[in-house]
Amino acid sequence: MVKEYPMNLRRLRQNPHIRELVQEYRVSIDQLIQPLFVVEGLKSRESVPGLTGTFRETSDSLLLTIEKDLEAGVRKFILFGVPAEKKQNQFSSQFTASQIQKIRSRFGKDIFLAVDVCLCSATTHGHCGVLSAEGDHVQNSATVEELAQLALGYAQAGADCVAPSDMMDGRVAAIRAALDGAGLEQALVMSYSAKFHSKFYGPFRVAADSAPKGESSLKDRSTYQIDPASPRDAYLSSLRDAEEGADILMVKPGLPYLDVLSKLSTEIKKPWAVYEVSGEFAAIEVLAQNGLINAPAAHLEAWTAFVRAGASIIIT
Repeated sequence: MVKEYPMNLRRLRQNPHIRELVQEYRVSIDQLIQPLFVVEGLKSRESVPGLTGTFRETSDSLLLTIEKDLEAGVRKFILFGVPAEKKQNQFSSQFTASQIQKIRSRFGKDIFLAVDVCLCSATTHGHCGVLSAEGDHVQNSATVEELAQLALGYAQAGADCVAPSDMMDGRVAAIRAALDGAGLEQALVMSYSAKFHSKFYGPFRVAADSAPKGESSLKDRSTYQIDPASPRDAYLSSLRDAEEGADILMVKPGLPYLDVLSKLSTEIKKPWAVYEVSGEFAAIEVLAQNGLINAPAAHLEAWTAFVRAGASIIIT
């Protein structure tokens, strides 16, 4: 005698039509933001190790890449400018601003363009801010002043959104004040509010020429990025950034911090972005290259997890 079970859940799993009808979460291309890396002085585009289909672009190839992405249905981008001149202070927005102007002139309002705001690609030492004279810490106030001026320059050049990723205290308030003071009240601020001191950033740091380097005693970013074991810090950082005027908040990386994303998106009622960082992306690609995984399906599974945890925006 076959035992009868009162609840037959498998009926709703029996074919793709039914499964599609009862899905609770869906990922749309409208939610995705494509990172772009443009490098001053580069003669020809360069592939980025581990990041299939991602390149360090020249000024010319950058526009061609955006055209190709538009044909594929991608209309939202985040730009990372890599200037040729490396400095310790008094940074210039000129190179990245010039690329924003070219993009805006070519594509107008057909695309959404966010621009990363940080100093790591422009410093001699690869850190995200201005170092002290002793080289043993990043100076908060001096860095915030530089960041606010860069963000203002990018918004004036035509960026829809500026995205500070440095993790300095008070930079959202300073950037918002600079934008509003220049009549740019409509420019969005997307804060990397919960950016963790992660080991998953390797390929990105090649793309953006942003790894810590040189003789500084500060060998990593643990003094300003969030400790992976300190989710309370991520909450406090995100709450502060929301109060300072951030329009969108972000968790970075993604998969190792789904618990953080779920909690923060529940408790802080702002739009939430998540960054599927280079190491996460590359791990799937390496598995695929060895015939161990279906890369598109695996990426979609990861993106679905982000949406399920509360993200409406996915940078990947």
